[in-house]
Amino acid sequence: MKLPNPKIAATLLLFLLLSAIVPYGAAIVSAGSSDSTLPSWEIRFGSAEAETVEEAVAASEDEWIRVTPHDNKSETPRGTSSAWLRISLPQISDKSALFIDKVYGNNVKAYLNNALVYESENKYNFNGIKILIPLSKGDGGQELYIWTQGGSKDLGIEGEIRVDRYNELLSIYVKQGLMDLIIGTTLIFIAIVLLICSLFLKKGFFTGGFLLVLITLSLGVVVVTYSSFLPSILGDYGNVALVFFDLALYTLLPSFTLYFERIFGPGKKQIVTRFRKFQMVYSIFCLSLMIINILLSYQLEDFYRFMTSSVLGVIMIVQFVLLVSLAFIHAYRRNTDAIVFTTGFTVFALMSISELIKYYVSGESYQLYWWKWGMVGFVISLIIILGRRFTRNHEQLVEYSRKLEKFNNDLQRSEKMEIISELAASVAHEVRNPLQVTRGFLQILGERSDHKEREYMQMAIAELDRATVIISDFLTFAKPGLETIERLDVSEELRHVSGILSPLANLQGGVIELNLQSGLCVIGSSAKFKQAFINIIKNSIEALQDNGLIRVTAWKSGAHIMISVRDNGEGMNGSELTRLGEPYYSNKTKGTGLGLMVTFRIIEAMEGTTEFQSEKGEGTEIIVKLPKV
Repeated sequence: MKLPNPKIAATLLLFLLLSAIVPYGAAIVSAGSSDSTLPSWEIRFGSAEAETVEEAVAASEDEWIRVTPHDNKSETPRGTSSAWLRISLPQISDKSALFIDKVYGNNVKAYLNNALVYESENKYNFNGIKILIPLSKGDGGQELYIWTQGGSKDLGIEGEIRVDRYNELLSIYVKQGLMDLIIGTTLIFIAIVLLICSLFLKKGFFTGGFLLVLITLSLGVVVVTYSSFLPSILGDYGNVALVFFDLALYTLLPSFTLYFERIFGPGKKQIVTRFRKFQMVYSIFCLSLMIINILLSYQLEDFYRFMTSSVLGVIMIVQFVLLVSLAFIHAYRRNTDAIVFTTGFTVFALMSISELIKYYVSGESYQLYWWKWGMVGFVISLIIILGRRFTRNHEQLVEYSRKLEKFNNDLQRSEKMEIISELAASVAHEVRNPLQVTRGFLQILGERSDHKEREYMQMAIAELDRATVIISDFLTFAKPGLETIERLDVSEELRHVSGILSPLANLQGGVIELNLQSGLCVIGSSAKFKQAFINIIKNSIEALQDNGLIRVTAWKSGAHIMISVRDNGEGMNGSELTRLGEPYYSNKTKGTGLGLMVTFRIIEAMEGTTEFQSEKGEGTEIIVKLPKV
């Protein structure tokens, strides 16, 4: 069974993940409004912090201000630290409940029929809390009073108030509250998995993987600690969430810039490096200020919040503008990593901006959800960039392995050639002389013999001549040097070779076709050049079948002369191609393999290269590349 392409498989998995995420997010957004939404409620700002519910009920109607879900949240008057909210309940059935999107204040209490039905005390409720109060059928038509006190934002309700069946509102409460926790903990889990994988990487890859771990982990902690659902879980330990939120932010910003720097470089005039160093110094300053503030029992809280909220927010804006601008520049230069980075960040920015527009158009009653998924998409783009770097290094390693294998094969071939060269040089001269003497005596004996013996003598002489040719090839292979160096006209030399071999090609039922440019010149020995191409074309002729054709083409290519000899013969398979040039390897019945060995050595002596291309049954092409004069 053939496995799918890894890129196709990854795309399919991502599509399946999004197909699971989008309906879930859409269900949460669609739960943001329903027919059970109350049209309005009332607010009354109080001056006394210890005002009782009886006093709030007895207050005159002129003190109450009517508010609708589409109104902006009322601005808290100066010197006011508490407020009362009055909600008129509609007629309801059993197993109903009241759900409020967000109530601001550190201390929140709810009263129904002057009885306390809900209470929450949290000093770190900066993002507002969600309230779900169970109701019975007898509570219909009553008025619910909510007292809220403290906090850093204006007191009151943001969003909508809904009265519906308890099970349906509980589902909305849990989905909206746990969304941040699910996304945040998912990012933290991804960071842990990446960290474990990074431990098995080499030092060069570990740094990039570890930076991605820091970015993903910091984003996860930021999302979790920013959740409005967290205060109801931590209770009095909300300050711990704030500490982790700040630590994650101090880690995220310089890590993100360093990750960008490692991928795209330091930028013009080292701007990215300088900004990253500034961020690291400022993060250390904020961390020191946080420690001092905790040791002084939060006496520097206002100054600390200014330095870590207002000032740090401006630094974040500058950071994103700088990095996105540089990413767009790299993307314009067709840097694939920059295109992936820019795409991921653009998706995140578009989701965030569109939700902010909808948030302000709806009078700040819309609940922001999709920006978190955009952030997840941005993290995925960072993971893709890191994965691409791993892929590039893997491809480089594979390419290096191929080159190393080719080098080893060439080295082995060179060693074989050297051994045969030494053997040929030491034996050829000693063998050829006795052969010539023997041939001479056989000719003398043949002249004095009868017809039958003379026939045997001629066969013996023919075999001696064949042995002499082999020995000559050995000598040529052992000493491929070009004794006479001259300027050769490639076209004229190839025409001469074609004229010699055309009769042989005709006997095989084939023709030689020439397609030669003029003015092609190389440096070499005319005799050796002819010998090399006679061997090449002769091999092509012997491979021809019916209606054979050998096309010889020569042309200029930059600083080289290219010569192609292509036939439509029987061709060769891959294993046969790899063995070409080996001693004593030949596809011919009486071949020795020395002809191609000699050809290779002659072309190497002329500082050229040889390339073979062939398919079984389709023919063979030999391309010789020689330096141009």
